[in-house]
Amino acid sequence: MNSNQLFEKSYAVTPGGVHSPVRSFKMMECDPVFFSEGKGAYITSVEGKKYIDFCQSFGPNILGHRDPDVQGAVCKVFNKVWTLGALDPYSVELSSWLVEKIPFIDKLRFVCSGTEAVMTALRLARAYTGRQKVLKFEGCYHGHVDNMLVKSGSGLAGMAESSSLGVEEKIVENTLVCGLGDLNHVEDIFKKHGDDLSCVILEPLPANYGLLVQEEEYIKAVYNLAKKYGALVIFDEVISGLRVGFTGMAGRLDLTPDIVTYGKVIGGGFPVGAYAARKDIMAHMAPEGGVYQAGTLAANPIGMVAGLTTLKKLEEHNVQQRLEERTTRFAATINEHIAKHNLPWQMIHYSSLFWLAPKTEQPIKSPRDFPDNMTQTFAKYFRACLKRGMYQAPNAYEVGFMSWAHDDNVLAAAQQIIVESLKEASETH
Repeated sequence: MNSNQLFEKSYAVTPGGVHSPVRSFKMMECDPVFFSEGKGAYITSVEGKKYIDFCQSFGPNILGHRDPDVQGAVCKVFNKVWTLGALDPYSVELSSWLVEKIPFIDKLRFVCSGTEAVMTALRLARAYTGRQKVLKFEGCYHGHVDNMLVKSGSGLAGMAESSSLGVEEKIVENTLVCGLGDLNHVEDIFKKHGDDLSCVILEPLPANYGLLVQEEEYIKAVYNLAKKYGALVIFDEVISGLRVGFTGMAGRLDLTPDIVTYGKVIGGGFPVGAYAARKDIMAHMAPEGGVYQAGTLAANPIGMVAGLTTLKKLEEHNVQQRLEERTTRFAATINEHIAKHNLPWQMIHYSSLFWLAPKTEQPIKSPRDFPDNMTQTFAKYFRACLKRGMYQAPNAYEVGFMSWAHDDNVLAAAQQIIVESLKEASETH
């Protein structure tokens, strides 16, 4: 079957034809492409066309698709065990390695996704503090947990309204939302609700709704306010954790979150998430404490082996730093071409993440800074890239991921595709 036939069949049995909305081509004004193979920096469509891939499964494949070392380790354990639902040595090895590398965590527990990690971290924070309210930030995505599916409401207090049908009003009432980067708003919320706040949850590197790099002083000010009022600080490092370095953004900011959540890179391309904290907080989790969380496929051996093999390879080759250097050069080259041809675009980057956005006079720091018609503008660029053999997330607000497999030859080809596509999109803008 070709992509069109597969989509027609999928649409008949799956909502919207997709198993995650972000995979949809709905706003790209073109037919979706189905892929059947991934290797290194490339994915191959069911029609047999190869594409340079900067989506990389939205971040887990930091070494590229089917890295040979990870594949070898996975195949070895695959011939011994799939899933046990019992105690095993594989999870002990990975958790011990992580606790040794990350100085601000004492214990962690594996789950199957970042959403599960966040859901449990919030429950743990409420139990530990005995408080109910949570403060999150506009533009930060924390999975499809009910009380995280909110957007800013009216009024200085930051009370929220649901961004999804089916979310109970009572749950939403306990979630406060602050404008990203607005310290005055944060201070006002703490003055009014500080004694009721169980935690503050934020992406220290917001990368789920554009790449909204925040000022270090702002994040530290939010952190200090939480400490002042006795609220826990949760760093959602599902994207940034282990990608920007083994200690993540917490290490870069020299801050110690009370709870941190992980995903993506931690599983080496398999469905693994985790939440971690110091001993006294984690002691509240069952069976030691009264906070319940469980999962049949949590810490499955294949994901544990893939994750540990990936992390050891990152360390052996100093991959995170080298990818950051590679991404910096890549973005600089693209921005030079943009300036040379006077194109209305910019490439924003941080560590091994990058985001192509319309050019703006002021830096884009929050969703309030997004220019108009971003989706329509990006859709033209996306289609131009696709026909030239480059794939990225089919959404104007998703970031690109650099992988170890994106070598100089791949990047040279990608640069040409991007510049030509930007020219084409700008001509029809």
